[in-house]
This record gives sequence, C-alpha cells and structure tokens, in this order.
Amino acid sequence: QVQLVESGGGLVQAGGSLRLSCAASGRTFSTLSTGWFRQAPGKEREFVAAIRWSGGRTYYTDSVKGRFTISRDNAKNTVHLQMNSLKPEDTAVYYCAATLRLYGNIDYYNPGDYDSWGQGTQVTVSS
Repeated sequence: QVQLVESGGGLVQAGGSLRLSCAASGRTFSTLSTGWFRQAPGKEREFVAAIRWSGGRTYYTDSVKGRFTISRDNAKNTVHLQMNSLKPEDTAVYYCAATLRLYGNIDYYNPGDYDSWGQGTQVTVSS
C-alpha cells in the first residue's frame, strides 16, 4: 500500500506559476512510477504528466508540453509538477497517482493503470 499526499495548489492569475508536490510513503519511492492527473467540474479525469521509476523518462499530455515539468526527488520521496504559463483551462483538481508495477506494458496515460491515488489539490487559474 502506498500513501500519497498532494500539496501546493491554490489560486493564481493567468500566466502565473504553481508547483505541486506529492509526498509518498509505504514503499521504496525510487521504485514507483508516478503520474499527475486532473479533473475539472463536469469532465472526466485526464492525464497530465508521468515519470517512470527507471530512467526517469517523462510523459506529457499535449496541452501542457513546454509549460509543465514533472520531476522526482528520491531522497525526499517526493514528485513535483512545476506549472508555468498557467491558463484558465488548467483549472481543476490535480491528483497524484502511483503504479506498483515495475515492468510490463504500462499505459502511463491511463488512470486504470495506477494503483494508489492522493486526495487531490485544487488549482484555480483566473483570467
């Protein structure tokens, strides 16, 4: 069992920046692949970014490429999502997720391939 706790959400004006953090416990963090998803009111949960446990390869949805950066700090058991040039359409509850699988055909874009989820943190971008 992995516990995930997000922090760093808030209210920001368009063009501003926020840095989300997700602290993990319950398993060796360096063996966790983690992702960020978001869900806006009335919409389905969508993939934002992910980082693999091995090699650190990253994945992003097209709408955030060049603006968001996912990174991990294994020493602090934390994964970050740096969000720059924020837009009103980025407004959502952001969730951290982790998959316990080390190998195999993992679809990092699919929320169903993640085993543990945080409680979410609200990000609101005003125009």
